[in-house]
Amino acid sequence: MHRPIICLVAAICCQLAIAVTSSAQRKPKPPATEAALPRGSDLTEGARQAEKAAGVFGEIMGSDNGISTDLLNKAECVAVFPSVIKAGFILGGKAGRGVASCRTKSGWSAPAFLEIKGGSVGFQIGAQATDLILLFMNRNGLKKLVNNKLELGADASIAAGPVGREAAASTDASMNAEILSYSRSRGAFLGVSLKGSVVSPDKSDMDDTYGKGVTALRVLAAGKDSAPSEVQVFPNKLGQYSSRKAT
Repeated sequence: MHRPIICLVAAICCQLAIAVTSSAQRKPKPPATEAALPRGSDLTEGARQAEKAAGVFGEIMGSDNGISTDLLNKAECVAVFPSVIKAGFILGGKAGRGVASCRTKSGWSAPAFLEIKGGSVGFQIGAQATDLILLFMNRNGLKKLVNNKLELGADASIAAGPVGREAAASTDASMNAEILSYSRSRGAFLGVSLKGSVVSPDKSDMDDTYGKGVTALRVLAAGKDSAPSEVQVFPNKLGQYSSRKAT
């Protein structure tokens, strides 16, 4: 007499168990938390460089004659070198330090620290500080940079970037370049040729910020939230003007 009831209850329990299991399987798993990058022993200089680079980029993007948003949205990476010193008499040179960030699937990457060096020959006298910006329009040039160093114009094609409204109507000459370059000096912002300049990771700032052995390749592949909070100001600033994520 009770056996049919017991069987019915057992069948209902089985169905409920199957439904619960199926529901659990369909429920999306929460995304895995990205592992934090190591924290170096002294973030003072890295934080200062990131803050300066963010300030320069914000000022330029906020001006009427800056980089168009459409052009920025096409860039895969952005490097900013605040106050590059150009000095010399007849034989000249330039040197400076900067910060770079690339697009990842979660947004802009943790910032990597770079340096730029180069020489020039010609009639020149005096010294001046110039802000430089590089837009990497694809990742080919960047791969060479993070592996060692990158000579602009030799290892990757570079062109003076169009500014303001010119950017929207720019033609193939600049749009086919792997890197677009800009400078700001004495209030004027314009495209500039940097052929012959060499860009490479800044080992000192990288070691101080992330610890020894952490490569620029690893940093630029990591989301900004994995970096120490003190240096996130630069990718955060980029995100204010371009939020496109890597595909």
